[in-house]
Amino acid sequence: MTDWSWDYNPSAEYITAGLPTGVAAEVERLATELAALGHEAIKVGRPTDREGGLREFDILAGRGFISFLAVPRHECL
Repeated sequence: MTDWSWDYNPSAEYITAGLPTGVAAEVERLATELAALGHEAIKVGRPTDREGGLREFDILAGRGFISFLAVPRHECL
């Protein structure tokens, strides 16, 4: 377990507006799992040829994707 956390940016209201509740819940579940990875989150998803920067991977059986930025110096996603 790590001390990493996650947060919506710019805000939860802006990001989740219009999304079905189940989709928002799945994104939050994945964000919690990514935060549990801690520093290793810089390697998750695409691009696969480098670490860090904006990362993304498919969710909901390929019907969507999640993008995130892991910021090691702030221990945050």
